[in-house]
Amino acid sequence: MEKIRVAINGYGVIGKRVADAVHLQEDMELAGVCDVITDWRIQMAVLKKYPVFASDDMFKTKMNEAGINSSGTLNDLLASSDIIVDCTPKKIAAQNIELYKKLGKKFILQGGEKHEATGHSFSAENNYATAINLDATRVVSCNTTSIVRTLTALKNAGLLLKARGTLLRRATDPWESHLTGIMNTLVPEKDIPSHQGPDAQSVDPSFNVITSAVKVPETLSHLHYWNVQLTRKTDKEEVLDAFNKSTRIAMIEYSDELAANNTVKELMLAIGRPYGDMYEVAVWKDMLKVVGDELFYAYIVDNQAIVIPETIDAIRALAGIEPDAEKSIKKTNESLGVKQSFY
Repeated sequence: MEKIRVAINGYGVIGKRVADAVHLQEDMELAGVCDVITDWRIQMAVLKKYPVFASDDMFKTKMNEAGINSSGTLNDLLASSDIIVDCTPKKIAAQNIELYKKLGKKFILQGGEKHEATGHSFSAENNYATAINLDATRVVSCNTTSIVRTLTALKNAGLLLKARGTLLRRATDPWESHLTGIMNTLVPEKDIPSHQGPDAQSVDPSFNVITSAVKVPETLSHLHYWNVQLTRKTDKEEVLDAFNKSTRIAMIEYSDELAANNTVKELMLAIGRPYGDMYEVAVWKDMLKVVGDELFYAYIVDNQAIVIPETIDAIRALAGIEPDAEKSIKKTNESLGVKQSFY
């Protein structure tokens, strides 16, 4: 079987994880990673023996001066690749689009970019089929991915009428805690809905969803509270059954001393996840409550990891190498160890 050759442009928080995930796939080959950095982060790619490329000749010279054996520039990497996953910082990716189009390369953007940049936004369990053989898509953000996953599960069960959510957003990525973020305060986003609700609708316009968000002084993960009006009166077991239909939603319980995001992070480290990553939406089973036709639940979102399986599925969809969503999701889940129960 001929493997799809995948280029990663941007070897940061998301890029390094996508590179590792691509490396694990039997139907993909990592053509290389590209960046402008010369510090410990790109050195990790060198240690893993990933082909390393520089953004342009100037950065290639800087890499060589830093003792990093660059395999060439971004143009060289693109020439040897079938598809590009752009994981560069917000707004920079949009500037790269013209180059990808000029070279006739398929590309995937991350959730920091606008839906209009590709005209398609992706979440595997919701709209995989609509991405097959497209030239480009955007994997929606970590928060939006969690929203689409949980609401899709309810929608597929015929239970979803409308959803209202409050997001407690981490202040910054953990590795940048010493540079940016907030301390001793909470910062509410002034606009309601916050951008995640409309973003979820870019994947599935049928969602009646409104979100509000608050930035909080921690970096481990996001936490969501949801109030969903169901299409009819039901019970907790039917809702749990709906969530269990998603292979990327996992249940956790207070009774297991998983009462906060730091304890869940420790669990991920304990089960041997790379970087302590959690690809699943972790829903508190013993908090979830149904009152008549109203559903209340809360969950944790790993902002650094949840989009990784989605990105792998997006590669398969755009490349057209797997037309069946369930088969792609299964391959990705098995390779990354995605599960519905952590023990």
